[in-house]
Amino acid sequence: SGYFTYQDGLHAHTNVSLSQSRNSSSDGMSLSAPYAAHNSSNSSLIFITTVSTSSSAQSLSSSLSSSSSSSVSTLVSSKRIANEKPQATRVVVTNSTKLAPIVIRNDSARAIYEAGHTVSIPERCPNLGKDMDLVVIVMSAPTHLEARTAIRQTWGHFGQRSDMSVLFMLGTTHDPRVETILRKEQNMYNDVIRGRFLDSYSNLTLKTISTLEWVDAYCSKIKYLLKTDDDMFINVPRLLAFVYKHAKDRNVIFGRLARKWKPIRNRKSKYYVSQAQFQQSIFPDFTTGPAYLLSSDTVRRLYDAALDQTYLKLEDVFTTGIVAHKIGIRRSHANEFLNKRIQYTACNIQRGISIHMVKYSEQFDLWKKLLDGKSKCK
Repeated sequence: SGYFTYQDGLHAHTNVSLSQSRNSSSDGMSLSAPYAAHNSSNSSLIFITTVSTSSSAQSLSSSLSSSSSSSVSTLVSSKRIANEKPQATRVVVTNSTKLAPIVIRNDSARAIYEAGHTVSIPERCPNLGKDMDLVVIVMSAPTHLEARTAIRQTWGHFGQRSDMSVLFMLGTTHDPRVETILRKEQNMYNDVIRGRFLDSYSNLTLKTISTLEWVDAYCSKIKYLLKTDDDMFINVPRLLAFVYKHAKDRNVIFGRLARKWKPIRNRKSKYYVSQAQFQQSIFPDFTTGPAYLLSSDTVRRLYDAALDQTYLKLEDVFTTGIVAHKIGIRRSHANEFLNKRIQYTACNIQRGISIHMVKYSEQFDLWKKLLDGKSKCK
């Protein structure tokens, strides 16, 4: 067994980097040597024992690293042995007053998610959002500065209202040039949240989990959270009208509902889902990822339940389908959530809440037509 320490108040997996290695002489599990403790007098001792339920299981090693999310991301996208069964890591936390066992499955989101944010900007949700109706958090990539700028100059300007905020969620990058640009951007706009995960397609689910964590920590008293992407045009006036109409609704996710979708079992597909990740032949109904609206009472429950669920990189299926279904959150279809590319007429733009596949250069055209449409459409 190996051991390490962690500071009180952090999740047991925080600052733990997981990587895969194969022992050429054995298919059994191996653990790395003990690691040194953090420089903290207020810490708890954790013993890790990894239990394999399959003779073909891969070995797991643990290391303390400031770039843990980068190392961990390879675990998600790596190829799995077809008949491999889930493994369990038993983490026993002790301190001077208690002995509390915690079981973390190696295939769960908790095993690879590092809690917290390197940039948190809690001031963008004053008083935990007590006086706010809505926070819009836009999933963006570190290199998508043009997309974020276009949003700020069009529909994102509604984030200056006192009853809502429009913010961006990003992960980490190993490109110093990009990081320099991001620091300048943050100094200018102060509207970017940074999670502790490598920003990549395989980690989109981690980005959503990080969003849920941020709202739970800093904006828990809002009425609604809109999760959306940076290639979306959001009709904010219509969205706010929808929020006012459903102000008293609870335990619900609104969006474009996808029903009876089947997992893709083709290993070559970008959307491949293994039997180990999801055994059933049909996914639970879910709201498609480009934009969906969550009542605030679902945020903490989704966050907690997501951490213990088998990780799936299809974030909308995972969050609003599998996890929401498991804990009994209602998913409701709303026609206003188009979540697709449409013909850019003034009336079409005014009638919908969310339009997908919008290039940053097109945001200005849609914005103009939305304003024009107010006088031309019923």
